[in-house]
This record gives sequence, structure tokens and C-alpha cells, in this order.
Amino acid sequence: MTIPLLNRTAETDAPVLDVLADRWSPRAYASDDAIDESQLASALEAARWAPSANNIQPWRFIVAHRGTEAHDRVHEALLGFNKVWAGDAAVLIVAVAETADAEGKPLPFAAYDLGQSVAHLSVQAHHDGLHVHQMGGFDRDGVRAAFGLDDRFEPLTVIALGPIGDPSALPEALQEREAAPRVRRPLADSLIAV
Repeated sequence: MTIPLLNRTAETDAPVLDVLADRWSPRAYASDDAIDESQLASALEAARWAPSANNIQPWRFIVAHRGTEAHDRVHEALLGFNKVWAGDAAVLIVAVAETADAEGKPLPFAAYDLGQSVAHLSVQAHHDGLHVHQMGGFDRDGVRAAFGLDDRFEPLTVIALGPIGDPSALPEALQEREAAPRVRRPLADSLIAV
């Protein structure tokens, strides 16, 4: 069951698509709701169609459904507060960059391209009513070992994905973060004068 939350729509300096203004990264996931597999497939399909340098597509995803051993392994690799809340997500996805090709030639834009792919996944998921929260706080070597990744594959982020849950189920400190205003520095502060 989806619990109504505060309005999380960003107050933007210029108009943007609603799906972008409304997208945010919750920590409260519905621990009993399964993922809609067609929505998950659409999010992954959006990721597949992201642009990449020379169309190399240097991204891979470990998709771990709640209740599986793979989900347990990803959850075990999470650090700090991430471990407290992310296990409730219907799916944990490890986003992996292929940093070198099979012959060992470096792929210098792999992280950038993976980021674009995850952005596409996030926007599609949000459009379809799912929520995404990306995490950098995890044991990369633990994930690498747990899933037998070659050295040329670098786990860069873990994504919690699924239906949103009741924030009152979170520890108090995380409830406060869930309700905190969304802020970004002004757009002008991100531009380099030329």
C-alpha cells in the first residue's frame, strides 16, 4: 500500500519535465509489495537505450529480487544506514561499469556512460510509479567476490528500486531525512563563467 508523503516536487529555477521535478530518492520502501516485472523490464530497457561512447554500452546490472540469495548478498555488502532501510526494496540492482574491453583496452568513458544508463533507468522507473535510491556506501570488493566479477568490471553504485513505503517505519533519524526539504545549489553556481 502506498502511503501519501509530503510534496517532494523540486522548486526549479527553470521549467523541467514533471517526471524530473517529481523524482526523488526515498528510503522507505514497501517491504511486502513485489515489483511489477513489466515496470522493472521497462526501467532496464530505458537503461539499455542510453547513449554511450562508440555505442560500446559499458554497463552491466546485477538485478536481485527481495527474498533471493542474490538480494541477501547485495544487502550484506551495504554499509552504514543503507543497510538499515534498503533491504525492504523489492529489488537491489548493482550498477557495474565495464572499464576495459575483453582484450584489456581501457574504456575511459565507462563510468560516465553507466551514469547515463542509470539516469535513464531512474526516470523511466519514476514515470511508471516506482522509486529509485542510488547508494555509494557499499563494499565493492565484497560485491565483486559475491558475484565473481572480473577485474575489468567495477561495481559503482547499488540501486534500491520498488514501490514506496511508509516512512514512519524508518528509524527516527531517517524519518527526519525523508521529510527534509529538497535542496540544490542555485543553477548559476554550477556554471563556469566563460
